[in-house]
Amino acid sequence: MKPVRRVAGRVVPLDRENVDTDQIIPAHWLKRVERTGYAPGLFEAWRRDPSFVLNDARYAGAAILVAGPNFGSGSSREHAVWALQESGFSAVVSSRLADIFRSNALKNGLLAVEVAPDVARRLMDAATREPSTEVAIDVAARTVDAPGLHATFALDDHARRRLLEGLDDIALTLRHEADIAAHERSRPRWLPRAPRPGTADAVPSGERRRGGA
Repeated sequence: MKPVRRVAGRVVPLDRENVDTDQIIPAHWLKRVERTGYAPGLFEAWRRDPSFVLNDARYAGAAILVAGPNFGSGSSREHAVWALQESGFSAVVSSRLADIFRSNALKNGLLAVEVAPDVARRLMDAATREPSTEVAIDVAARTVDAPGLHATFALDDHARRRLLEGLDDIALTLRHEADIAAHERSRPRWLPRAPRPGTADAVPSGERRRGGA
């Protein structure tokens, strides 16, 4: 995934609490096998209401979603993260984010930021009053800045490094490629192993060395 070092842009104020993943992306969208094409499903039911904030042209092109507390609760759906990203959002800010949503966001390069309740409220109110309000989030410094506001947010060192260096789970695993290869070379030949491209050295699962334990 791409490194995430700084996110800056206008804000969409989603002033609703307990927004769960089924509201972010309804379950029928989970039948798709692709990892793209989810933007039309973002808040699908709510977008039928012309007064819904995402239907307000003044917020078109916003990069940051500021939501009420307990955002992303419910079932684990990477689709919720994909739908937000495909809709142009690079960050979600809330006073409380569901753990599973925050984890999925981190693994996919969506910046998920928890701030103090008064900070979230000030950002929400500022964007509601003035849709052109600009907010900047600095991952390295762990700061959020807006007109008249400077705040910090918690981000553990591991998550910070993953974002700054653009490390998803595969990239993290490949950092240990030499150790993994050494381990595979040391395994007894009769144990199952992953096939190498262009070779026939994989041993079927369950096969045992004849005459051995």
